[in-house]
Amino acid sequence: MKDIKLIEGVQRRATKLVYGMEKLHYEDRLKCLKLMKLDMRRERSDMIETFKIISGCYNVNAEVFFEFDEGGRRGHPRKLFKHRSRLDIRKCVFSNRIVDRWNSLSVNCVICTTVNQFKTCIASRLELET
Repeated sequence: MKDIKLIEGVQRRATKLVYGMEKLHYEDRLKCLKLMKLDMRRERSDMIETFKIISGCYNVNAEVFFEFDEGGRRGHPRKLFKHRSRLDIRKCVFSNRIVDRWNSLSVNCVICTTVNQFKTCIASRLELET
């Protein structure tokens, strides 16, 4: 959290350096500059990487990173299984922290055939949340 706040502070200061933005609130500066908060960008990047791994864009076995949920539960056909973790360090590992977010996506998002389609789908979803 400490590092995240430090990096977000750098973005806050950098957006103030843009001419005419120095008196605006941080969220208004981001909107004017068409930027996202860093936590949203991190989440978006995680989702895109997950999509690439699951879709086979990389030459890696998806089962190395994720365990697919074969329980036949509601939602989309590419649900991931989330392992319980006792330690906080395990909760922050990429393959564990992305599961809830990935499983909450709509069917339309996860069945996209290209990365660009997926980016468009999650971009509209992220805009709704902000």
